[in-house]
Amino acid sequence: MNISEKRSSMLHGVLLIALFSCSAFYIGQMDFVTSLSLSPMIVGIVLGMLYANSLRNNLPETWVPGIQFCSKRILRIGIILYGFRLTFQDVTAVGVPAIVVDAIIVAATISIGLFVGRLLKMDREISLLTSVGSAICGAAAVLGAESAIRAKAYKTAVAVSTVVIFGTLSMFLYPVLYRNGVFALSPDQMGIFAGSTIHEVAHVVGAGNAMGDSVSSTAIIVKMIRVMMLVPVLLLITWSVARALAKSNQEGEKGKINIPWFAILFLVVIAFNSLDLLPVSVVDFINTFDTFLLTMAMTALGAETSIEKFKKAGAKPFVLALVLQIWLIAGGYALAKWFVPMMMA
Repeated sequence: MNISEKRSSMLHGVLLIALFSCSAFYIGQMDFVTSLSLSPMIVGIVLGMLYANSLRNNLPETWVPGIQFCSKRILRIGIILYGFRLTFQDVTAVGVPAIVVDAIIVAATISIGLFVGRLLKMDREISLLTSVGSAICGAAAVLGAESAIRAKAYKTAVAVSTVVIFGTLSMFLYPVLYRNGVFALSPDQMGIFAGSTIHEVAHVVGAGNAMGDSVSSTAIIVKMIRVMMLVPVLLLITWSVARALAKSNQEGEKGKINIPWFAILFLVVIAFNSLDLLPVSVVDFINTFDTFLLTMAMTALGAETSIEKFKKAGAKPFVLALVLQIWLIAGGYALAKWFVPMMMA
């Protein structure tokens, strides 16, 4: 096969994923889907998995490189552009207590996840991806970590599934418990609690809207600060992977650190966006385009995930996600209830 034929076959794979992503956007606008605050990214991975378990064997293998291009290169571009959703002004708006709570939640969730993963004798990459997704920003964080450690697609899909399930559960559970007085918190405290512990950005928006504007505004900003913490986490993950390779000396590896430049560029984009140089309409367009790119990446990951691979992963990832969910609710509530007032005193 010559170069032009390879490019043509690759383009077929990319166009296939783009078509699925357009369908995901259309489905994502349906009332039922929007009522669940499910983003097109989540719809995309579902469509990709349906394809993987039905039509995949009937399409040429030469299309696979195009699908893999979407799950890797386009993914990194999507994460970089995700920075246009954030500004450093968001950080100063909520104050030091919220930032500290976010940092504690992120560090503790990843640490607990890796520890419980070892107790369950889980695949380390799945436990890491699940923990990062629960700790930071759901599917987007899982995608970032996957790109840093280069995990297999099915492992990423399993981790994404756990954060989607428990993020959706939190979106419905938090407003009910808050409205019924179980979460005895002020609106600001509840915003910090929700923003620092609910998985997906879309889920935080859904839960916040159900609890009122005073809760929603704080929750979304606190959530976005968690998203910013993806950068140092990815750098730490990359360093730890390199260190582990150096210790084991597998296949002659010397533990070279491959800096995830997409994470650095993500931070650069945040800094640029903080300068407020672009019109709001342009930023909105970029964010919509970015959602489409991330939807393509999620769809491509789903297209690499068959039911057999899910069976291979087993129930342990969901047990781990449940443990992390319990920690997020209990630990996050304690921090919002007692730690935040103590810092503000």
